Amino acid sequence: MSAQNKVLIQLYHPLFHKSRVNRELIRAIDNLDGVRIRLMYDLYPDLHIDIEEEQHLLEEHDIIVWQHPFYWYSSPSLLKEWIDVVLQHGFAYGREGKALVGKKVITSITSGGRRDVYQEGGLRKYTIRQLLAPFEQTVRLCNMLYLPPFVVHGTHMLDIKAIIEAAQEYRRMIIALRDGTISPGELSAFEYTNDYFI
Repeated sequence: MSAQNKVLIQLYHPLFHKSRVNRELIRAIDNLDGVRIRLMYDLYPDLHIDIEEEQHLLEEHDIIVWQHPFYWYSSPSLLKEWIDVVLQHGFAYGREGKALVGKKVITSITSGGRRDVYQEGGLRKYTIRQLLAPFEQTVRLCNMLYLPPFVVHGTHMLDIKAIIEAAQEYRRMIIALRDGTISPGELSAFEYTNDYFI
């Protein structure tokens, strides 16, 4: 049996205490071996990121999860700040920037909008994957592999039963990624990583 992947969950939610869905997603995985969870707004309330610590954690882990609400078709600002200051030239990319080669990144987002509104030509005009393109391109530049996102849609309309089901699906995904029971090749056929588990 091969060694487990080490998974780093970075939760970017400035109002985590008010979140119904993200709190349940984190609760579902907070006891998993090999999974480290970091509440980024608690760690960096002043937005002054410890670059060396963050780079060290990236080097230590095989899979990085950027978990956040889908704010204005993007992420909360701290994730952008983290990308700007942590993924430095010479560390993450460039001729000497080889620290992250081969690592995997997945975006886990919650969205108030239903899935059917995020279609080409639909109400929002773009798919979630299209709107996440800057994150995917950032990951590619750093020679990492971007996996299809995990997405919970229609968060405002979900009852507690549906939220718990989404959280259990999230737990199954994190365990599968940690244990290597699903491969990037298998996932590439799906728009969302969730779809693999349906």
